[in-house]
Amino acid sequence: MHEIVVLGAGYAGLSATMGLAGRLRSRSDVRITVVNAGERFTERLRLHQVAAGQQVADLRIPDLLAPTGVELVPGWVTGLDADACAVRIDDERELPYDTLVYALGAVADTGSVAGAAEHAYAVDDADLFARRLAGARSVVVCGGGLTGVEAAAEIAESHPAVDVTLVGRTGPGTNLGPRAKAHLDRALARLGVSVRSGADVTAIGPEGVTVDGHELIRADAVLWTSGVRVSPLAAEAGLDVDDRGRIVTDPALRSVSHPQVYAIGDAAAIRQPYGTVHGTCQSGMPTGAYAAWAIARALGGKPGKPFRFGYLHVPISLGRRDAVVQFTHPDDSPKRLALTGRAARWYKETVSSAPWPTFGRTVAAPSVTMLGWRRGGRYTR
Repeated sequence: MHEIVVLGAGYAGLSATMGLAGRLRSRSDVRITVVNAGERFTERLRLHQVAAGQQVADLRIPDLLAPTGVELVPGWVTGLDADACAVRIDDERELPYDTLVYALGAVADTGSVAGAAEHAYAVDDADLFARRLAGARSVVVCGGGLTGVEAAAEIAESHPAVDVTLVGRTGPGTNLGPRAKAHLDRALARLGVSVRSGADVTAIGPEGVTVDGHELIRADAVLWTSGVRVSPLAAEAGLDVDDRGRIVTDPALRSVSHPQVYAIGDAAAIRQPYGTVHGTCQSGMPTGAYAAWAIARALGGKPGKPFRFGYLHVPISLGRRDAVVQFTHPDDSPKRLALTGRAARWYKETVSSAPWPTFGRTVAAPSVTMLGWRRGGRYTR
């Protein structure tokens, strides 16, 4: 029996799991196991809505896996023995593997600023932040990236009586084209979000956020969306990692030091001609789909092709009634084309809703996933 173990059931991990289940369903000599901390699927594309106190769908991983024969092992991964090919779980079990798909992803890095872990809520804890938001009169969102923008807009729209300040080293939407950025700036102004660009968050305390070492921005609640970190598990196991702890991969997404390990999603340092792929759902799902294809090819004794990926768009929610979508070149630089307003809102909602049903369809049609995946490791552009 060839044992395939998938660590993590996020966007990348479930893409790999469902792709493997579809491609290998006729193989009685292969067993697939997926390990995840819980049974609920976290829609990271909607965490800004959760932070604002909105209810989102309760998506259950066992329901998705039920028709596939894949075993779900709930638990935290506490150790990886890359030489013995075994994974340890927090209940002291050990899972042996012949092929490992490492998709543990990344979490918010609250350790980089003094007081962030104690006095701020990470976006991963959006439900806890939503409870703290009740009764708050002022909120600071730390991080001017896309997650920070979406969270600030959502909170301001859902809680118009709350003063919302968005703080970041760079201004919001700096990676957008002029038209898209202008629309984003107008939307934040319309929602009453105060923007502090070029501000370095140096400490977070019970009274608020300190920027540039001296200025205090008072806040009843602080949401941290600035920066992520990966688990130290891969480095501790002796896999080759980059300076951020991500597993360094070859063109087939295998660890360069342990080729029986495939690394996908945020946990992988995947090189493309334009640079290293940065972690998003947009890139994570294709890495999972490719890994499933490559593993199935290898088990069938067939050669593979290198993974290729190009970015398509940057969709940004600006509350429930507005959005902006910047279309991009494969290297993530902006094209001239952008959507705003009602059309962009429809587009963004369609993208946000697509992954879960796509996972189910992948079992029936494993060669196709969202946004144009095609066999042979090529991503349409």
